[in-house]
Amino acid sequence: MIIAPSILNADPNKLEELLNELEKIGIIYLHLDIMDGKFVSNTTRSYDLQKEIAHHNFVFDTHLMVESPQDVYREFYKAGSDIITFHFEAVKDPHKMIQKIHSMGAKCGISIKPNTDVSVLKPYLHLVDQILIMSVEPGFGGQKFIESALDKVEYLDNLRAESLDFDYQIEVDGGINKDIAYKLYKAGCDIVVMGTSFINENNKINIINTISNFK
Repeated sequence: MIIAPSILNADPNKLEELLNELEKIGIIYLHLDIMDGKFVSNTTRSYDLQKEIAHHNFVFDTHLMVESPQDVYREFYKAGSDIITFHFEAVKDPHKMIQKIHSMGAKCGISIKPNTDVSVLKPYLHLVDQILIMSVEPGFGGQKFIESALDKVEYLDNLRAESLDFDYQIEVDGGINKDIAYKLYKAGCDIVVMGTSFINENNKINIINTISNFK
């Protein structure tokens, strides 16, 4: 299982120091939460942040929690995003959005909020590279994990096992610690987004070793 640290709540004055540390300890994926204050109530820096940190050697996993992803996805790709994930709830035509992201050469993910039925994604599963299941209400870090995310992961993993047309990775974001990460691993999750519980941990190597060696 892969850990994708989220820097949503990282100290901006120590961000470069943190990113250097993450590179040194072998982190590959870095999760960027982008919020516009409309789709969710919180706001974050936009593609200027992606551009600022693009010199680091990560797979930049960019989660667009924005009202109009079709207006901004190109800027994130230009700034260095490798995987661009939009919300099913934010677009009228997910198929068209997926095509637009792929046409630039980026990988595409699609995400759903906790109250959205995972089955709505079925028509798009053969098109996307990643499914991001939100296990908290998007917009703020430090929330409690919503257990129904486990059922969604299991549903997606079962579908993936049944069809050669499905080649997506399953990612989960929100309220994840080591114990919850293990439950997600057993359900079929490939990537866990970890924010506060990982960024503030002094012994990050221990968490990485534990989660990457789940059996």
